[in-house]
Amino acid sequence: MRQIREVLRLYLLADLSSRKIQGATGVARTTVQDYIKRCKASDITSASLDVLDDDTLREKLFGEQTSITVKSGKVMPDYNIIHQELKQSKRDKTKVTLMFLWEAYKEQYGSDAYEYTQFRVYYRRYKQKLNPSMRQIHIAGEKLFVDYSGVTIPIHNQKSGEIEYAQVFVAVLGASGYTFVHVTPSQKQEDFILSHVLAYEFFGGTPEAVVPDNLKSAIIFNDKKHGLVVNESYAALARHFHMRVEPARPRKPKDKPLAEQGVQAIQRYILAHFRHQKIFSVDEANDKVSDILDKYNNKIMKHIGKSRTQLFNELDKAELRPLPTNRYIYEQFKVARVNMDYHITLEKCNYSVPFNHLKDEVELRYSTQHVRIYHKNEIIATHPRLRTPGETSTLHEHMPRDHQYIHEKMNPDRLRSWAKSIGEYSTVFVEDSFEAVEHKANAYRQVVAVLSLAKRYGTTELELALMYATTHRILRVKSIISILDKKLYLQKSVNNKNYKVPTLFDTHDNIRGPHTYK
Repeated sequence: MRQIREVLRLYLLADLSSRKIQGATGVARTTVQDYIKRCKASDITSASLDVLDDDTLREKLFGEQTSITVKSGKVMPDYNIIHQELKQSKRDKTKVTLMFLWEAYKEQYGSDAYEYTQFRVYYRRYKQKLNPSMRQIHIAGEKLFVDYSGVTIPIHNQKSGEIEYAQVFVAVLGASGYTFVHVTPSQKQEDFILSHVLAYEFFGGTPEAVVPDNLKSAIIFNDKKHGLVVNESYAALARHFHMRVEPARPRKPKDKPLAEQGVQAIQRYILAHFRHQKIFSVDEANDKVSDILDKYNNKIMKHIGKSRTQLFNELDKAELRPLPTNRYIYEQFKVARVNMDYHITLEKCNYSVPFNHLKDEVELRYSTQHVRIYHKNEIIATHPRLRTPGETSTLHEHMPRDHQYIHEKMNPDRLRSWAKSIGEYSTVFVEDSFEAVEHKANAYRQVVAVLSLAKRYGTTELELALMYATTHRILRVKSIISILDKKLYLQKSVNNKNYKVPTLFDTHDNIRGPHTYK
């Protein structure tokens, strides 16, 4: 109404044209002309413009009464009950409407009841007074809204004295607003998924859908170009709990108002308690949050007259799906290609697969305890998780039967022949490499990598480097490359004495040495 008053003021007091009023107020000229036309048709004057209230001015201009005065003697309906009835109807699909509820109210109070128009107006006003978490009617047990708080918790490291900032995960059920909070060291995927698992255990069940933000731990892409691409670990979590993922649209906080409201409430009610406290670990922070969280959920909400815990027991609890029998184990996913030695490499450790899958692309699913390897969604190998770089897990049944290497692209005889064509120390290196492993196939890549250096450095330089490596029992590829780059085989001994470096060309007596020229 302020804009309408300004248009009328400029017209009645300054007698400006519609075009000038448009320039002064930014209101479209056709709209300005409409206001002026309505003003001329009414009895509004420059003197009465400031006296009239908004409702009266609107009525004089547009001929409609928008505010309804509460009549004395009428019985005001209990809109808390009406609102909950509509929620319950949405969940049970009983098709209860506002008209149906008004008819029941009218039948109970008769002439003391409001008519349907007033009944609707007052219900609309009631909903407008609710906080954002209650403006939408959510089906009980349908959605869980999750987000991270922008406010972090400082964690004081007692050993180093440094301050690290822990993240605060918030999960809110749609219908009841029942809230779970978990403090984690970071927002990494492992912490993110752990928070979900603990949230489902806290609620005692799972909803039909989870609504996350678009962080990479949950959503890879959510746009028109790529469509919706869910992080594979997050999708596996949803599959385990038989849920679906419905991410909010990017930069659309209204898609998850419950999470936004829950985060704001947690910041005000829970995190504010820590402003003058020093916390020394994430576990300590979770203990403190747990105590305050119960008070938060049990607090009576003034606009509803019930606590979140009460609403949870009435609405969400019975509708949540039961938790699976087996607890979810966090797994990561990776795509790899089987090497020539019928092994794949994961974090510098090697795991075997059946040799008939050479060069195939496989999917790795690994946790802290095990590694499972799939080909075309069929499991082909399972290994315990290795931790020491360079370790190898080879199952006997994955090896070629009876060492029939003719079916392999690479085999020991072929490598021995290759080494023999380069030189004596190359052959020694190959045999040492085979002896250092339990299965010869585990040394294929190392041997190929070293013998291939002959193309880069030349056969003579490689032989000299391998002679030095054999003397010092060196087999690692990186170390041999370092020997070649630094030419360590030409350096003097550390005690600075004259050290005659053996070469490939001084192995007979016909070579004249420096003593000949003394």
